[in-house]
Amino acid sequence: MRISIVGAGAWGTAIALIAARRHDVTLHVRDRGQMQSVRTSRENVRYLPGFPLPEAVAITDDLADSVRDAELVVLATPMAGLRDTGNALAPLRPRQVVCVCKGLEADTHLLPHQVVAEVLPGVPAAALSGPSFASEVAAGLPVALTAASADEVLAERIVHTLHGGPVRVYRSSDVVGVEVGGAVKNVMAVAAGIADGLELGNNARAALLTRGLSEMMRFGVALGGSAETLMGLTGVGDLILTCTGGLSRNRRVGIALGQGRTLADTLAVLGHVAEGVQCARAVKASAERLGVDMPITVAVSAILFDGLAPREALGHLLARAPRHEQ
Repeated sequence: MRISIVGAGAWGTAIALIAARRHDVTLHVRDRGQMQSVRTSRENVRYLPGFPLPEAVAITDDLADSVRDAELVVLATPMAGLRDTGNALAPLRPRQVVCVCKGLEADTHLLPHQVVAEVLPGVPAAALSGPSFASEVAAGLPVALTAASADEVLAERIVHTLHGGPVRVYRSSDVVGVEVGGAVKNVMAVAAGIADGLELGNNARAALLTRGLSEMMRFGVALGGSAETLMGLTGVGDLILTCTGGLSRNRRVGIALGQGRTLADTLAVLGHVAEGVQCARAVKASAERLGVDMPITVAVSAILFDGLAPREALGHLLARAPRHEQ
């Protein structure tokens, strides 16, 4: 199969590495300078250093060239770039696409597959998600993912394309549930990082993850997803990884905030996209529209954008009236 991967961040590069074991792969690098660097060194030094790209992976900054004759296009851009990328792809008529970005669109609060449906109408689309740090995938360590699509043939094709060796891929028809898990877990990872930065202890982290899962499930079901999906790899699995793993960019943002650093300084030092930052505000707005109670999300958004001090946010959460657990 010929696969085009549009977006050469850490995750796009990791997918290129695993797909190239059995398929012809083209990696699209938008920035010409970075493209030349990756092509010359055969390594994505900026986003995934230490993992050489095989010669079988073609590297280009020409979008039309990258998707020509591709049977599957992987959209690996950040959420903020998904719509522009889809608009650029529209005249090129991709056969079928799979989104691997996680979040809600900032202005519209749409999930990735909903954005794709607007910019690439009629193109079969899927989501690929699950608990996965790019560097571990690139290193060949075991990982389990879920491919979700309303098109069962496409979901099955993605499974057969990527499943094998250390990579296990499951199939789902619940695109909403899969994408909600991927979005909300990043918000909860910021919250978990804040708790760790404040040195609140393991008990607090366990409580936060559990209540965060409740928020994720309420939100997902309100959008039409399945609670069962959110108890699986793309929900609780990704939540555990991102909230506890040292490689989590969103958790690192939270730790810095909990230690008293500003958001601007934290993001400047990070040097990568932390999807949970903008996603927090979008999830909060969408939850308010739906009437879904998400106190942790509200607190994270207030810390990020309204100047609320982390310890003050903690006080607000602890002062909430007792209630039946659900």
